[in-house]
Amino acid sequence: MSDIKVHVLHTGSVIIDEALPYHRPEDRPFAWTGLFRSKKHLVEAPVSVYLIEHPEGLVLLDTGWHTDNREHQIKNLRHQYFVNKAVLPEGQAVHEQLAKMGISPRDLDFVMLSHLHCDHADGLRHVKDAKRIMVSDLEYKAASRDHIRYLSHEWSGVTLDTFSFSESKIGAFGYSYDMFGDGRIQFVLAKGHSAGLAATVIRNNDEYIVLSSDVAYGRESLEHLWEPGVVINRQDAIYSLQWLVHMSKQEGCKGIISNHDPEIKPGIITI
Repeated sequence: MSDIKVHVLHTGSVIIDEALPYHRPEDRPFAWTGLFRSKKHLVEAPVSVYLIEHPEGLVLLDTGWHTDNREHQIKNLRHQYFVNKAVLPEGQAVHEQLAKMGISPRDLDFVMLSHLHCDHADGLRHVKDAKRIMVSDLEYKAASRDHIRYLSHEWSGVTLDTFSFSESKIGAFGYSYDMFGDGRIQFVLAKGHSAGLAATVIRNNDEYIVLSSDVAYGRESLEHLWEPGVVINRQDAIYSLQWLVHMSKQEGCKGIISNHDPEIKPGIITI
């Protein structure tokens, strides 16, 4: 089969309390908010997006930060600013990086969202001219009801379609979405951090990588089984993380790529 190329792009970074990416057993409730905690607990993590070259189309996974955060961050991130502070240097927004590659949003066959939290969906308006933009129906329904965890203005004016997970025996819950019907890009239900969170398994022949999104924030998640601090269902988040650990130990696994892992550098992964 033809190779699949995955371009790892860092669209700036996010400053958060260390309890948000890694929930340790000793953490007090709501430690992830950073309230009443010293600045020594703050960490800066990359905000990654992925450009996937598949024989059937050009796919962008997630969109990172919007450039509004450079001048009007509190207005853009609203109440979430106090938990997630965006850092977006010039030239690092998703559309700016695509332009450097000679790609316009109109060239994108799909923009897929792992979920609709701000650091994944904020840049949607920069790529709204893509041919099709999709998120799971479970995630869209949750975002339509919940105005604390989600900022709906981030997809204002964007035509956002949904896909449904189908029973497949893939993942912790046995549901996935086969994007091109060839088994090579599977969006796997990995709920817990959010209602419709999807991890992405990219497979070619007997090898695969997993783009974990926020199932795991980094290597420490896998090593210590530290699920994220922010969850809607902690047990589901643990099940999703356990599935990811299982995937990491299989013979064909060529890497678990986490969205906010500082050890993952920008570059191209070919599989």
